[in-house]
Amino acid sequence: MSERRVVITGIGVLSPIGLNLDSFWSSLIAGQSGIDTITSLDPSDFYCQIGGEVREFEPTQYFKNPKDARRADRYCQLAMAGAKMAFEDSGFSEGTYDPYRFGCMVGSGIGGLHTLEKQHKNYLEKGPSRVSPFTIPMMIANIASGLISMEYQLAGPNMSIVTACASANHNIGEAWRMIKFGDADAFLAGGAEASISVMGLSGFGAMKALSSRNDEPQKASRPFDKDRDGFVMSEGAGIVVIEELDHAKSRGADIYCEIAGYGVSADAYHMTSPHPEGHGASKCMNLALHHAQMNPEDVDYINAHGTSTGLGDICETKAIKLSFGDHSKNGLVVSSTKSMTGHLLGAAGGIELAACIKSINENIVAPTINLDDPDPECDLDYVPHTSRELNVDVALSNSFGFGGHNASIVLKKFDG
Repeated sequence: MSERRVVITGIGVLSPIGLNLDSFWSSLIAGQSGIDTITSLDPSDFYCQIGGEVREFEPTQYFKNPKDARRADRYCQLAMAGAKMAFEDSGFSEGTYDPYRFGCMVGSGIGGLHTLEKQHKNYLEKGPSRVSPFTIPMMIANIASGLISMEYQLAGPNMSIVTACASANHNIGEAWRMIKFGDADAFLAGGAEASISVMGLSGFGAMKALSSRNDEPQKASRPFDKDRDGFVMSEGAGIVVIEELDHAKSRGADIYCEIAGYGVSADAYHMTSPHPEGHGASKCMNLALHHAQMNPEDVDYINAHGTSTGLGDICETKAIKLSFGDHSKNGLVVSSTKSMTGHLLGAAGGIELAACIKSINENIVAPTINLDDPDPECDLDYVPHTSRELNVDVALSNSFGFGGHNASIVLKKFDG
């Protein structure tokens, strides 16, 4: 089998800093934070009262049948919106592709938490007969991928990988692998999340994983800064159309860039903490470079997982040093766009891949805002405060999840 190259031809983004790709990118480059006091519920009982909400979002406009939108959990609504944007951006139209060669892999770290909470409340207050028959299909973490396939008649490979905050990268990466292997020609792939809810805030809050900088929301997410005190939970979706190169060329598609490599590994260390020396994350990046047939010096930019947690930022810094050696201190540029978007959990990798794609296309790197006093153990070039013009031929995006799940994707400029 000849090598099958995989390119990106469509992007869909919904985030706290923009409801589409253009507004998202403009906000990133301007260094604008999307973090604020939570408005979708009363946060006064919670020690963390801030988050990155997707506001002014009307889900019915993204479904062919508005009734279907009302029967979908919020994470599915966000996923469908991201899928529609990516599908339309790619130039595909229904009836112009073999449905059995077009797949869908859209994941979520948590799934339909809003539905679970609402229906559990119905049970407690009114009994089991008042629990909706849509409860299970609305809340399960694979349903977004299923609904998208039905909406666009995508009868190719369809699944949903759930690996916490690495979910989007794993779904995109495994879709890439299936195209390379010949099982499909195109995929809608990525992640969606909507966990700003009482259980989301309570659960992460009980772990003391969230920032409590409630009086300065826009300064709360501060990756690699000495005064970081936890991540800020956000919601949204990041979905891309990835496609076999000849298939894209045959229909005259506009190509953003090429997916060159993908790496996966496990820390095999702790339920929530990363390996203290960054071994798993380093192995993951090494594998991505191996599949891309690249050397560490070939990478211009890393979009770090960079969550603004005490251990996570240090361990990722160590992992980058392990994988990139001298290049980590001489020429490699790293930034965390979570400083502006907050942490979208299972959707994070999707919107961060979009940031990498735009960096390659525009030769600009988004900053790490709020990096006022760098942690001495975090001593790389993190592009503090303001965006930077930089020739980006190769970018790497990291996503690491609870359970020790690691996923890295390497992108490169498309060269025909």
